[in-house]
Amino acid sequence: MRAASALLLLCVGGALAATHSSDSFTVATYNIRHGRGMDGQVNLERTAAAIRALEADVVGLQEVDRGVARSGSVDQSRTLGEQLGMSHAFGAFFAYQGGEYGMAILSRFPILRSEALRLPDGNEPRVAILAELELPSGRRVLAVNVHFDWVQSDSFRYQQVEALAAVLDTVSLPMILVGDFNDRPGSRTLERWRPRFATLEKPEDDRFTFSSLAPEQEIDHILLGPIAAWMPARGRVVADSVTSDHRAFVGRVTLR
Repeated sequence: MRAASALLLLCVGGALAATHSSDSFTVATYNIRHGRGMDGQVNLERTAAAIRALEADVVGLQEVDRGVARSGSVDQSRTLGEQLGMSHAFGAFFAYQGGEYGMAILSRFPILRSEALRLPDGNEPRVAILAELELPSGRRVLAVNVHFDWVQSDSFRYQQVEALAAVLDTVSLPMILVGDFNDRPGSRTLERWRPRFATLEKPEDDRFTFSSLAPEQEIDHILLGPIAAWMPARGRVVADSVTSDHRAFVGRVTLR
């Protein structure tokens, strides 16, 4: 957690400069499976096209490669950022096949600073990416991208949640918490964020984000905190059975 302390101190102070005007923008979360589609082909241009279609200003991406042999040794976050005209920040979980495997944040807004916050290890090492963004109005928000432990038992997953929550509880900036939580509404993984964070709601009849071929689990989420800083909002799950094994989740949010 020490690596993120400088960023978080700036975030605490940054909230004091906020104005009272509202800002609206679009946020998405998408587990891209390192660009490998359900046809078994790694096709980052296809992934870029799917992200572009979301028309999002801020996107949290999970399962991203940087310099990894299986995906052509490409820096995927940089390449996607360049193709989409977005700033990017990458956080590595661990070294893999000559490169690194982790997550990324893409943003149409300037990324003032970013950090990869190491979380407790689970079945694999994990980080959360924290990126301070400057909106066109000059206001700042903290975007946080997560990919919690994936096994059925939530013991490691909840340790990661607790570690991240302890840090975010000290932040005063408005926050967007997105990612592959690997857990469903009502689980303690999600309930830990109440009452400080609100959930970006999904359509009741189209809530499932995994798998893309046969959606039956709602495990990808967007949370907004603190609740008083944001207008209530709903998002939509994007049907795409080819580009990844997850479906993207996207929504328009408004900062009060």
